[in-house]
Amino acid sequence: MSASSATITLPCVEGTTSASCTPSATRSVDLTADARDPDNDTLLYTWSVTGGRITGEGGKVAWDLSGANPGTYTATVEVSDGCCHTVPGSTTVTVATCTDCHPLCPTVSVSCPSEVDLGSPITFSSSVSSSASVTYNWSVSAGTISGGQGTPTITVDTAGLGGQTVTATVELGGLDPACSRTASCSTSVRAPNPPARKFDEYGNIKFNDEKARLDNFAIELQNQPGEQGYIIAYGSCAGEAQARADRAKDYLVNTRQIDAARLVAIDGGCRSELAVELWVVPTGATPPAASTDNIISPCPECKTKATPRRRRGRRRGMDE
Repeated sequence: MSASSATITLPCVEGTTSASCTPSATRSVDLTADARDPDNDTLLYTWSVTGGRITGEGGKVAWDLSGANPGTYTATVEVSDGCCHTVPGSTTVTVATCTDCHPLCPTVSVSCPSEVDLGSPITFSSSVSSSASVTYNWSVSAGTISGGQGTPTITVDTAGLGGQTVTATVELGGLDPACSRTASCSTSVRAPNPPARKFDEYGNIKFNDEKARLDNFAIELQNQPGEQGYIIAYGSCAGEAQARADRAKDYLVNTRQIDAARLVAIDGGCRSELAVELWVVPTGATPPAASTDNIISPCPECKTKATPRRRRGRRRGMDE
């Protein structure tokens, strides 16, 4: 007696998988009892099994082991010629599960923006490729988790993190230890642009003194080729502010060889006294604006200096 297969391999149970085990295509095997009678009598086959069921008759039947638990089962046959001559036979079939089944692990990922501005919160979101019931535990390399701990999505406060990179990592609970349970994503926090800074301020000083202040301003601009210079002048009468701003710019361009494109001259308006501000503006910084403090409107007209008249003396020799 023989079976078409000695083993039936069951697939991995739900939620597990195997890369090397191949389940059997069917849960049924063919049984064959090869018996012959010298007198050519008709033979009677009686089949019995310890599990499953037999379908068919005669010397070749099917043994269906669908639903059988893992284990070894025996099929027995008795062959009779009807004249009190009986010959037994048996065989076994083992039902077994794959031996290297492991949990079907979900794919875990985290998404986030590539960069944010300083002060803007960062949102990190996790994604799991299955409906498995999991828990979420987040950690961050910098900053503070401001909301969402224990959920698929968190927000991180970026206060004080300008120029740094924040990496958020989620660890999933509830998965098999053999599964990968963590994923990360990183976001850069843009550093704030450096502010414009007031380099110098002076009043209605002599031009030679003003040139010395402008010389220092020019040296600063030459040492920082990426910076711009802003000249904001406040005049004491109409037109004076723009005239003094333009005079300072002309000196820097024509005498100190500063590129005119790097200089901006601004009429700041009218005040009780003339004042000139020199500003240095790094790349990306917000340029300064004229202040409205102590502004006088309307601005008085500038007084025209009277031309001294020459006194005419008495001519000698003139009659009195």
